[in-house]
Amino acid sequence: MVLLIMSSVDKYLLVVLIFLIAGMGIAISRVPPQYPLFYSMLAGAIGVILYSSFKARKERQEENRKRRSKK
Repeated sequence: MVLLIMSSVDKYLLVVLIFLIAGMGIAISRVPPQYPLFYSMLAGAIGVILYSSFKARKERQEENRKRRSKK
């Protein structure tokens, strides 16, 4: 079982991602749909996901480096 411990930064990114997703729904449901707003929020959501995965990969690399140096 994988335990996921979220740091405070991850929590903030999750809140930002939720607002971006909600904003995308609002932007696309308007009459007429506001496509520039939708695509800018989509780009922001992709940016948050990429940043979060990049940061997690760096943390895993650092943990692996520490674990290997103990041997």
